[in-house]
Amino acid sequence: MTIAKQLAQSYEVILVDLRNHGESPHSDQWNYPVMAQDIYQLAQKLDYNHSNLIGHSMGGKIGMTLAGSYSGFLDKLVVADIAPRAYPIRHRKFIDGLLSINLHQIESRKDAEIALSVYVQEAGIRQFLLKNLTRESEGGFKWKLNLEVINNHLENVGEATYPSSKIDTPTLFIRGINSDYVTDDDILEIRSYYSNSKVETIGNAGHWLHAEQPEAFVKTVMDFLE
Repeated sequence: MTIAKQLAQSYEVILVDLRNHGESPHSDQWNYPVMAQDIYQLAQKLDYNHSNLIGHSMGGKIGMTLAGSYSGFLDKLVVADIAPRAYPIRHRKFIDGLLSINLHQIESRKDAEIALSVYVQEAGIRQFLLKNLTRESEGGFKWKLNLEVINNHLENVGEATYPSSKIDTPTLFIRGINSDYVTDDDILEIRSYYSNSKVETIGNAGHWLHAEQPEAFVKTVMDFLE
């Protein structure tokens, strides 16, 4: 939201809850092609025939899929700290931690955090993950996200998103200097697929570069979009 408010000073900004997340519908299908289609159909419904898209990590993979599947739809694409290649699943412990929380036994959000702390030591990440926990109107708790489907299809998050042909959409790849998600070898591969691309590196930032260095992130994005 912090990033969006700054971008909204110059652009109309739509923040999207992907399927199986937030307030969006749940579905048994959860992969990059269907999520890219969701974004495209939403844009069509809103009558946005030309748009810029910014995506971090999984969102960046969706952006790459969208650019490859709907040629000419995106004016510009910003991909934050992810490359087209396949990745090992790195967040299994987060899903395991959320699954370990017995929603029928906890009486407070604090109870949930205590249970999650066995799997996730970082307090900030626990708080971030527990934003998915909400109270039922009749009492008790439920997950906003479709935890079962995400758990069953988590390997889809790591899939490669190589385009079938070269992408000429103006594309900015941003990486954090302390992150290993986008290596120098990845940059060579990115340039072979994205003919009109540039890569920027943000200092003193890891994978969560937009949260760690929000001012530098916004400036880098705005310089590219303008």
